[in-house]
Amino acid sequence: MLKIDVTTQNKGQQSLIIKLALLAFAGLLFLIPLKMIESVITERQLNGEKVKQDISKQWAERQNISGPVLNIPVKTIPVKTDEKPVTSVWHIMPETLSVNGKVDPEIRNRGIYQSVVYNSDIQISGEFVLPKTSSLNDHEILWDKAYYTVGISDNRGLKGDIFLNTGNVNLEAEPGVIDQDIFKTGISFRCPVKDSLKKINFKMAFKLSGSESLLVSPIGKTTKVHMVSAWRSPAFSGSFLPIRRTVDDNGFLADWEVTHMNRNFPQEWVGSAYHTEDSSFGFELFIPVDHYQKSWRSVRYGILFIALTFLVLIFLEITRKETIHIFNYILVSFGLVLFFSLLTSLSEHIGFNFSYLISSSATVGLITVFTRSLLKNKKAVLILSGMLTVLYLFIFILLSMDDYAFLAGNIGLFILLTVIMWQAGRIDLFRNETAREISPEDRSE
Repeated sequence: MLKIDVTTQNKGQQSLIIKLALLAFAGLLFLIPLKMIESVITERQLNGEKVKQDISKQWAERQNISGPVLNIPVKTIPVKTDEKPVTSVWHIMPETLSVNGKVDPEIRNRGIYQSVVYNSDIQISGEFVLPKTSSLNDHEILWDKAYYTVGISDNRGLKGDIFLNTGNVNLEAEPGVIDQDIFKTGISFRCPVKDSLKKINFKMAFKLSGSESLLVSPIGKTTKVHMVSAWRSPAFSGSFLPIRRTVDDNGFLADWEVTHMNRNFPQEWVGSAYHTEDSSFGFELFIPVDHYQKSWRSVRYGILFIALTFLVLIFLEITRKETIHIFNYILVSFGLVLFFSLLTSLSEHIGFNFSYLISSSATVGLITVFTRSLLKNKKAVLILSGMLTVLYLFIFILLSMDDYAFLAGNIGLFILLTVIMWQAGRIDLFRNETAREISPEDRSE
């Protein structure tokens, strides 16, 4: 009898090992449909980006404001009689520059996709201090051909007439830039400058539309920028961060202050040696982690869903003396995988949170009903249903977190592993012991 009992137990252990191996292989195979769902999410994200680009092209693209800059043509004085004069442009940056902007954001929809655009009121003021001309002794300075330029990334965003006030003179803007040494696009103001002037005060105001972001170049020797908007989730970007900022439910307010020592170009130069837009700073109208990003992140936990469900079903088989065919494991796994596809498709229409509630409830309900038809023990079905509910809740919390998601995930997995090890130790699946005590007759043999 001893030999028969041991042999029977060994066969059961071998059968369990084979089943675990098959389930592990099946779990790895389910990485394929999970990857396919990931690729679908990525494709939908790319479609969303394309829609954003299309809306930006029709509305106005990201904007970068640079200016105004005082430009004075200069012409070399020939040394030799056969030498031809060369004309270039002397670019002078403002001594002080103040930019104030009020940005009104708006969400545009195309189908199921969204893009953020804005209208803004921009006010610019400051002062030019004309530098000494000693460095240009070998040039003729054409004061009467001077002009101002303001760099605008996308002129389609400009609204209405634009004037630059310099003292008592109102200069009307002309489209385009007269030279492209510094800016490729923008507006220009023609105005002769008297060489006797020492300072030139200026101010201007205009309306500017754009998409997603607004940047300013620190062309002043001292540049101060103040921006305010009703958008509640800005992402400050560029070469400099605000020295003061306030972000709350009413929107954001930000202040920057940059001096000429912080940037990589001087106050004046001749030609196209420098480009001011490289030092730009500002903000983006950032849409917080959207449904595609959350759906993509949730798929990364797909193998965890499958593995834990397999483990719970294995434990229920052993502790409740039930038998579940491996085909039924696979059907349960298909239900778990379908959850991610259902979540992605629903979130495009009703948002991520509500979609997660519907998809998880439907999946837990489906698996609960299915396992109820397989297992006679109602308590076992409730254990599986409870485990899935806790797991979906845990994953939702991780997806809702940002900075602490990785830490919380590791803590949760550690606790989960502890529970599994504790349960496995209680069951002790592979203990080698007989089903009954050995009789004295068996010992004598």
